Amino acid sequence: MDSIDHKLTIAKRCARDGVIAGAKAAVVATVAAAIPTLASARMLPWARTYLNHTAQALIISSVAGAAYFIVADKTVLQSARNNSFKNADKSEAM
Repeated sequence: MDSIDHKLTIAKRCARDGVIAGAKAAVVATVAAAIPTLASARMLPWARTYLNHTAQALIISSVAGAAYFIVADKTVLQSARNNSFKNADKSEAM
Protein backbone atom coordinates (compact mmCIF):
# COMPACT_ATOMS: atom_id res chain seq x y z
CA MET A 1 0.00 0.00 0.00
CA ASP A 2 2.88 2.35 0.80
CA SER A 3 4.35 1.74 -2.66
CA ILE A 4 1.10 2.72 -4.36
CA ASP A 5 0.90 5.95 -2.35
CA HIS A 6 4.51 6.73 -3.22
CA LYS A 7 3.88 6.12 -6.93
CA LEU A 8 0.76 8.28 -6.80
CA THR A 9 2.71 11.09 -5.15
CA ILE A 10 5.42 10.88 -7.81
CA ALA A 11 2.80 10.88 -10.58
CA LYS A 12 1.10 13.96 -9.14
CA ARG A 13 4.44 15.75 -8.85
CA CYS A 14 5.29 14.88 -12.47
CA ALA A 15 1.93 16.18 -13.66
CA ARG A 16 2.28 19.37 -11.62
CA ASP A 17 5.78 19.97 -12.99
CA GLY A 18 4.42 19.47 -16.51
CA VAL A 19 1.60 21.96 -15.96
CA ILE A 20 3.96 24.59 -14.57
CA ALA A 21 6.50 24.16 -17.37
CA GLY A 22 3.73 24.21 -19.98
CA ALA A 23 2.22 27.38 -18.55
CA LYS A 24 5.58 29.13 -18.58
CA ALA A 25 6.16 28.08 -22.18
CA ALA A 26 2.67 29.24 -23.16
CA VAL A 27 3.29 32.69 -21.70
CA VAL A 28 6.59 33.05 -23.53
CA ALA A 29 5.07 31.76 -26.77
CA THR A 30 2.12 34.14 -26.46
CA VAL A 31 4.40 37.15 -26.21
CA ALA A 32 6.67 35.83 -28.95
CA ALA A 33 3.72 35.31 -31.31
CA ALA A 34 1.70 38.38 -30.36
CA ILE A 35 4.34 40.98 -31.12
CA PRO A 36 4.98 40.09 -34.78
CA THR A 37 1.34 39.18 -35.44
CA LEU A 38 -0.02 42.45 -34.13
CA ALA A 39 2.77 44.49 -35.69
CA SER A 40 2.31 42.92 -39.10
CA ALA A 41 -1.46 43.41 -38.94
CA ARG A 42 -0.85 47.13 -38.44
CA MET A 43 2.00 47.66 -40.93
CA LEU A 44 1.67 45.25 -43.85
CA PRO A 45 -1.09 45.94 -46.36
CA TRP A 46 -1.74 42.24 -47.00
CA ALA A 47 -2.02 41.44 -43.30
CA ARG A 48 -4.20 44.49 -42.66
CA THR A 49 -6.58 43.25 -45.35
CA TYR A 50 -6.77 39.56 -44.45
CA LEU A 51 -5.98 39.27 -40.74
CA ASN A 52 -8.96 40.54 -38.80
CA HIS A 53 -9.05 40.44 -34.99
CA THR A 54 -10.35 36.89 -34.93
CA ALA A 55 -7.53 35.63 -37.15
CA GLN A 56 -4.94 37.39 -35.02
CA ALA A 57 -6.36 35.87 -31.84
CA LEU A 58 -6.45 32.45 -33.47
CA ILE A 59 -2.79 32.66 -34.50
CA ILE A 60 -1.67 33.75 -31.05
CA SER A 61 -3.78 31.23 -29.14
CA SER A 62 -2.72 28.38 -31.45
CA VAL A 63 0.92 29.07 -30.76
CA ALA A 64 0.29 29.31 -27.01
CA GLY A 65 -1.70 26.07 -26.94
CA ALA A 66 0.85 24.18 -28.97
CA ALA A 67 3.69 25.39 -26.76
CA TYR A 68 1.79 24.40 -23.62
CA PHE A 69 1.03 20.87 -24.74
CA ILE A 70 4.45 20.18 -26.25
CA VAL A 71 6.39 21.38 -23.22
CA ALA A 72 4.02 19.78 -20.71
CA ASP A 73 4.21 16.45 -22.53
CA LYS A 74 8.00 16.54 -22.78
CA THR A 75 8.31 17.46 -19.10
CA VAL A 76 6.01 14.67 -17.92
CA LEU A 77 7.78 12.12 -20.12
CA GLN A 78 11.20 13.24 -18.89
CA SER A 79 10.07 12.98 -15.27
CA ALA A 80 8.61 9.55 -15.89
CA ARG A 81 11.82 8.44 -17.58
CA ASN A 82 13.94 9.70 -14.71
CA ASN A 83 11.72 8.01 -12.13
CA SER A 84 11.65 4.72 -14.01
CA PHE A 85 15.46 4.68 -14.22
CA LYS A 86 15.71 5.43 -10.50
CA ASN A 87 13.35 2.55 -9.74
CA ALA A 88 15.28 0.25 -12.10
CA ASP A 89 18.55 1.08 -10.36
CA LYS A 90 17.02 0.34 -6.97
CA SER A 91 15.57 -2.98 -8.11
CA GLU A 92 18.88 -4.02 -9.73
CA ALA A 93 20.79 -3.22 -6.56
CA MET A 94 18.62 -5.61 -4.50
